[in-house]
Amino acid sequence: MIKAGDTLPNATFMVMTAEGPKPRTTDEVFKGKKVVLFAVPGAFTPTCHKNHLPGFIAKAAEIKAKGVDTIAVTGVNDVFVMDAWAKDTGGKDTIDFLADGSGSFAKGVGLTVDLNERGLGLRSRRYAMIVDNGVVRDVFVEEAAGVEVSGADHVLGKL
Repeated sequence: MIKAGDTLPNATFMVMTAEGPKPRTTDEVFKGKKVVLFAVPGAFTPTCHKNHLPGFIAKAAEIKAKGVDTIAVTGVNDVFVMDAWAKDTGGKDTIDFLADGSGSFAKGVGLTVDLNERGLGLRSRRYAMIVDNGVVRDVFVEEAAGVEVSGADHVLGKL
């Protein structure tokens, strides 16, 4: 599992653009920037949709006022689902929605969870991290259900 001081692994996300889906590398997301990244097991799932993402949308201005260049969310969902989630929640212009459809980033940071018994397959664990120029400054992994250490309020307090 990734920890403070580690460099993020090379991975490619998919993002929706006006021209359709496009790849976006970890370098493009994190190089030369201070980024708050949070991860969800799945877009539109109850806790992710109602408790995790809304806090980051609501607190975006406060987070960015602390010197954060980008707030991004990732999940093991395809780019079309992540785009629909961005539009549905009103977060499209506030949060970068990074689709990790194959789970390569989640695997690379060692934060996967097997949800096959629930019909969801291999997903990302719920976490948040503060990343400076591709290096993890802090990582907050949820050990139980719910949004405590990976939520916007907790992350804001650590900036």
